[in-house]
Amino acid sequence: MELTKARRPRQVASWASLACLAALLTACSSSASPAATPPSSPGPPAGSTTADSAPTGADTFLAASQDINGTLLHEPACGGFGCALSGDSTAFLANMKWTTWSGTEAVGTGTYKLDDCNPNCAVGHVYPVAVTVTLSQPVKVCSAAGTRWVWSHASFTFPDGLPQALEGQNAPQNPWTFSALITAAQQTCAS
Repeated sequence: MELTKARRPRQVASWASLACLAALLTACSSSASPAATPPSSPGPPAGSTTADSAPTGADTFLAASQDINGTLLHEPACGGFGCALSGDSTAFLANMKWTTWSGTEAVGTGTYKLDDCNPNCAVGHVYPVAVTVTLSQPVKVCSAAGTRWVWSHASFTFPDGLPQALEGQNAPQNPWTFSALITAAQQTCAS
């Protein structure tokens, strides 16, 4: 999670382990739909598209931890601790219910778990915040397994507001463009 106007030291070793565990639990316990095979897996999955087609809801995914080579999630429930949204394990979606999942946007409600990184991210307090999230701007990921699309932008609405610790300069980035994910996706389709 990027914080506006505030940089804090990142000590995320324990959070990284937790993120790996969360990704495994999510992949095993998603009630909405099973996780897709990663783009590097052999054989085209059901719902894969050709390189020139537009995204559909069936071939558009959330890349856990913004890693296009990792677990790709389709309409994930994000049970357990949740689905890692950030690469540094400071933001997770949990208990999601998706009302829309198309080739252009996904809209869902649930919980946004945010680490305040105070005094650092390894021991910071994690706040569960009610959220409506809109995922949009899918980018194409090319691989031998076929073409996939992954969400590259997220916007958040907090119906109950944010805790005081996450307001002002400590507020989560909103909207949030996954710049590193976009760059990585563009490199997969460069040749």
